Amino acid sequence: MSCTTILVGKNATNDHSTMISRTDDGHFDVKKLIVVEPKNQPKKYKSVLSHVTIELPENPMRYTACPSVDPKDGIWAATGINEVNVGMTATETITSNPRVLAADPLVELKQAKNKKEKEVPGGIGEEDIVVLVLPYIHSAREGVLRLGALLEKYGTYESNGIAFNDENEVWWLESIGGHHWMAKRVPDDVCVINPNQFGMDSFDLDDAFGKQEAHLCSADLREFIADNHLDLNQDGVFNPRDVFGSHTDMDHIYNTPRAWFMGRYLTPYSHRWEGPNAEFTPESDNIPWSFVPDRKIAVEDVKYMLSSNYQGTEYNPYTRHDSGKRGMYRSIGINRTGVTSICQIRSDVPDEIKGVEWICFGSTTFDAILPVYTNVTKMPDYLSKVTLDTSTENFYWGSRLIGALADPWYSSCIQQIERYQNAVATKGRQIMLEYDRKMTASGDFTLTQEANGKLCEMAKEQTIDTLNKVLLEASTKMRNGYNRSDN
Repeated sequence: MSCTTILVGKNATNDHSTMISRTDDGHFDVKKLIVVEPKNQPKKYKSVLSHVTIELPENPMRYTACPSVDPKDGIWAATGINEVNVGMTATETITSNPRVLAADPLVELKQAKNKKEKEVPGGIGEEDIVVLVLPYIHSAREGVLRLGALLEKYGTYESNGIAFNDENEVWWLESIGGHHWMAKRVPDDVCVINPNQFGMDSFDLDDAFGKQEAHLCSADLREFIADNHLDLNQDGVFNPRDVFGSHTDMDHIYNTPRAWFMGRYLTPYSHRWEGPNAEFTPESDNIPWSFVPDRKIAVEDVKYMLSSNYQGTEYNPYTRHDSGKRGMYRSIGINRTGVTSICQIRSDVPDEIKGVEWICFGSTTFDAILPVYTNVTKMPDYLSKVTLDTSTENFYWGSRLIGALADPWYSSCIQQIERYQNAVATKGRQIMLEYDRKMTASGDFTLTQEANGKLCEMAKEQTIDTLNKVLLEASTKMRNGYNRSDN
């Protein structure tokens, strides 16, 4: 699934939290935010798409999830934080190359063609991974190790990147072919940007096969690389992006421009992004996987980058000044996004309220991001009771309606959209600050449920108000408008 990922280490954030974030860019998938209690976690899991069956451990923990409302293609839990404050987002579809896929083919479902043949299940994929991993891990590193073991045992039918975070660490895992993988601890002072490509551009194999302080991988990865002549690197410098990833013409339209915009935002002073002497252009294959940002990064910065339509550049599809390059690159804030989340694990509050999930639905260019506490037994109906039919009674459909109405009249509606986004973020932070202080002082952490209710009441009020304004603006610009004075 086409997505965009941003990861932020604890020393790169304004509040010493860790953040993992991703747009889930499906095909207008209807999504909801729920809490999965241990009693509702399956003991035996069967994938809808690949038909693989997996026995699960006996000790699941409670966790949040963003599954599809329609279960016909499986759960697709997407993102969540569990009860011990470990976050996960899965998955970022990444690219590979024929050399890797020939050496370790993807594990695809082989259906029986007749009654004499036996069906051969496929591996695991985006549909499954959160459910198989998040309820059983107590740290980001544990998430890597559990998922790595599952990939080695069952394989995968697609190439994916998966992120994990806890209070102190952020880890990123990328699958390699059907059964191999590698993972890296994100340095504390950097921000990672990953747009649908194999991302890692450096990896310490000696550490992965030694102390494993910041690098982990398949047990036979060195042999796999050597036996299949995969190493394209010169001068002994190992760049996994060159070994396992892709460099195609389509990358220059679909992927690298997104990395360019995010890098440009993070380091406007320390790197040159535009002009004849630019270090990186939208079509550069060597845009780094991570940057030390020029200033500390807050949640609002992550949301801004994930809302990108190349604003401030000639590639903006909404610009009135067309240089012939308008809309030529794939935006981050795309129309078909189902859900976007930022899993934030904080360090300056009690354990019971460290996990906060910032959630928004629909196209990130037009939606607002809402924080909720994850240490709860259920989410408010406004987030969890989402219907397949259009409605103004939940955050998902309210967000989708605002985007669809505002997009054709962007220049007329964008001021209302920006006010809406700022209002939800500001009021959301105010409510969180109020309840952080109240719960820390009283020790009553059951108030997380009450706080989430107030947050959703606020979001509904702001969403309906903005929907009214955008609807009026779009209605006045309908092409069949006419007045007697128009004669």
